[in-house]
Amino acid sequence: MVPVVVALGSNVGDSLAFLRQATKELDLVLQGLRSSPIYRTIPMYVEDQRDYLNAAVSGHTDLGPLALLARLKELESSIGRQTRTRYGPREIDLDLVAYGCLSYFGPRLQVPHPKSPERRFVLLPMSDLNPDLMLPGVGIVSALLSQTESQVHDVIPIEDALLSVSGDR
Repeated sequence: MVPVVVALGSNVGDSLAFLRQATKELDLVLQGLRSSPIYRTIPMYVEDQRDYLNAAVSGHTDLGPLALLARLKELESSIGRQTRTRYGPREIDLDLVAYGCLSYFGPRLQVPHPKSPERRFVLLPMSDLNPDLMLPGVGIVSALLSQTESQVHDVIPIEDALLSVSGDR
């Protein structure tokens, strides 16, 4: 079993419901699923859109990285993700940001996710799960997070929103 981290995001429709649905489905795919708090995030790259809700989950899998990526894309589709502008609005986004100690750069998958070091909305939820997590070839999550201080007001915890996970499989 390999430890993995998946980042979740949504800013179209009922974003909280989409995050909860994705987490429920991921609980069937990953063993020992744990969830970070949910954050409201100002969009990056394409700024003319609604704020996002972001979170991260961690767990263990016996799926290979490409098989897990395929499963994440299936989940996005089943939840209702529509194809739109890159970095634009989305019903649900599931990014495989860490896959054990793997450092892999292929045409369909790159892990650790190459944009993680610049994204506080990914690093902060990951830090909630494991601040000492080493992203191979990139660095330790807590150290990377400290380099995103300029985004501290862009990623705000939502105190009354939680993701439900069983975490006991």
